[in-house]
Amino acid sequence: MIKHPFNEGTKLAKIFEILADNQWHCGKHELPGTQPAKAIQIIRQNGFDIVKETRYCEICKDKTVHRRLISNEPIKPSINRIAVPEKLRKRILNYYGNIEAISLRKMQANELEVDHRFPQVRWRQDEDFDPNMSDKEMQKRFQLLTRQNNLWKSRYCEHCKKTGERGTFIGINYFYAGDERWPSDIPSDDEHGCYGCFWYSPEEWRDNLNSVLKDAP
Repeated sequence: MIKHPFNEGTKLAKIFEILADNQWHCGKHELPGTQPAKAIQIIRQNGFDIVKETRYCEICKDKTVHRRLISNEPIKPSINRIAVPEKLRKRILNYYGNIEAISLRKMQANELEVDHRFPQVRWRQDEDFDPNMSDKEMQKRFQLLTRQNNLWKSRYCEHCKKTGERGTFIGINYFYAGDERWPSDIPSDDEHGCYGCFWYSPEEWRDNLNSVLKDAP
């Protein structure tokens, strides 16, 4: 029996058990569910190292995303993410008027997720927050994203953590602070390294870019 922290029979457990042979597995036909990325993220949050690579799949007859578990033992401490209390979630939804941060569309509450601006992949300690935090603190820490856009952001943040290359938005190489590299003088768990990146604050990124365009000759 493979030891892991996931409940038997769950999607997390099934994916972990498939990956436990430490071989490459096609995400299109081998991993259960249509969106394995979220499950992979949770497995990583429990301290396991999973790498991904685009490879040719003989079954799918196409290049697909493959994943491989490096070790069946966690290689780093797990980080616990506390669910946002419903009271705070409602406050955040009301504060932003149900406006999604990337598309600026007003959406139904069940279509939106409360996203932490500072990505969990860079956390060094368990989450801790006051459900009665001020509006200012709430705005600083959270934004609203759809599930798809949240996963999109997660992929960029994971790549940034791994390579030091900060993410762009639809290929626009603009940062309102810093440049495309994570600052060499800022530790990897310091939120200041995210400043200037679209994914950290789409609204501030847009405001700054619009100011630049307005002042352009």
